[in-house]
Amino acid sequence: MTRVMATTKTSLAAVKLIEGLQSYFVERLNKLSADFGKSSDFQDVEWFRSEGKNGGGVRYVSSDESVFNRAAVNFSQVHYENDDSKSLNSATAISTIIHPKNPHAPSMHMHISYSELKNSKGYWRIMADLNPSIFYREDAIRFKKMLEDSSLSCYEEGNAQGLKYFYIPVLERHRGVEHFYLEGFNSGDLAKDSALAREMGESVVDTYIELVRKRIESDISEQDRKTQRAYHSLYLLQVLTLDRGTTSGLLVHSENDVGILGSIPSHIDTTLLRSWIQKMPEPQDELLSALCETLGSGVVYVDDSMKQNLCNTVRAHYEKHPEALNMQASGNIIPPTVANHK
Repeated sequence: MTRVMATTKTSLAAVKLIEGLQSYFVERLNKLSADFGKSSDFQDVEWFRSEGKNGGGVRYVSSDESVFNRAAVNFSQVHYENDDSKSLNSATAISTIIHPKNPHAPSMHMHISYSELKNSKGYWRIMADLNPSIFYREDAIRFKKMLEDSSLSCYEEGNAQGLKYFYIPVLERHRGVEHFYLEGFNSGDLAKDSALAREMGESVVDTYIELVRKRIESDISEQDRKTQRAYHSLYLLQVLTLDRGTTSGLLVHSENDVGILGSIPSHIDTTLLRSWIQKMPEPQDELLSALCETLGSGVVYVDDSMKQNLCNTVRAHYEKHPEALNMQASGNIIPPTVANHK
């Protein structure tokens, strides 16, 4: 089965750019495995939207547990060129999350996508955030400088939107320490905007690999592992109760559920998660409670079967409480992702 890609000039250019970023990152991650682990290359997993008629994608996932707790680099392109009922022509994206095994090496999330509407208007979404379990000030400063240098005049807006998007109100803290998020970005110069997306993507990859290499052989105590599990549990809380991109992806279709939850770390402390239920506003307290029931008790391992169950739990919640979508995180612009696909 072959994925049929959208064929407009701009969509094909976006595919080339974003697939290039995926290949660039996977190559650098494979080198980490070769230098510090089992020299095990990331494996590709393909998925299809409507049996390939509306595109699909391929994700690269790591099997080297000596280096990575969880790591996935996802490429997707979903398109509706032949469906006049959809306002969206195509959406092309790289979405990646890397959770190193060593608690001293930071996690990182990046999402870069281009959406093209039927009226030929298009826009970029550019996100990047550093997520350390154990905070190192110099690493945060380095990542921030990279964001400033690569985003140029867009930094202030991207940082402000990122700080808003990745804030967790019930815990009065952010997920991560450095944030960048541009939504609905179109300066009127497509070539310039595409160059910005490529520059930011490559800069994020280069700087992140640099930071991981610096920390990946750090000594690890049992307290370090507990600190990492606590942060990974907070990460799950944000992704499954606040993250608009994750929720939108799950509500649009169920053909890439495991890929969408590639961001979930391997082990979660459900005792900590349950302690936050009483802090959650209605009806999100119900969602977190249902997620905890799905996970089980104690420190649990999240495999692909568990990811699927979590996806089903999230969908069931928003089918019951569609108004709760208004409680999802946002920057200054709320993208009509679900509506574009319906």
